[in-house]
Amino acid sequence: MEGSNLKSAALLEQLRVHLASGAGEELVEKIGFVYQLNISPKRIGVDEEVFVVDLRKGVVSKGAYEGKPDATFFFTDDDFLAISSGKLNPQMAFIMGKLKIKGSISAAQKFTPDIFPKPSKL
Repeated sequence: MEGSNLKSAALLEQLRVHLASGAGEELVEKIGFVYQLNISPKRIGVDEEVFVVDLRKGVVSKGAYEGKPDATFFFTDDDFLAISSGKLNPQMAFIMGKLKIKGSISAAQKFTPDIFPKPSKL
């Protein structure tokens, strides 16, 4: 994603391309929710960048969602990468305070590492 210093931006860009390739249709049918990700470099809520993963339309964008997302997540750059790669369990992250959620918990539970494209070998 343009103009971001977050490591997460590269993963979100991969997801954007993945969804645009047609692979997104299955996720849109299966999930159908809009997620807003508030990602901070070091501490939750400090200098955060906002991204939207719209699994109703199959798009990823930078900037706040126009309207009310189904679920909003707040985490640090490193914690988001750990959760999205499956290295950190989202429930454990929530319990440990590394992940905050606003909105529908049932929608939030469908936001799993499975939606992200598997990293290609470099």
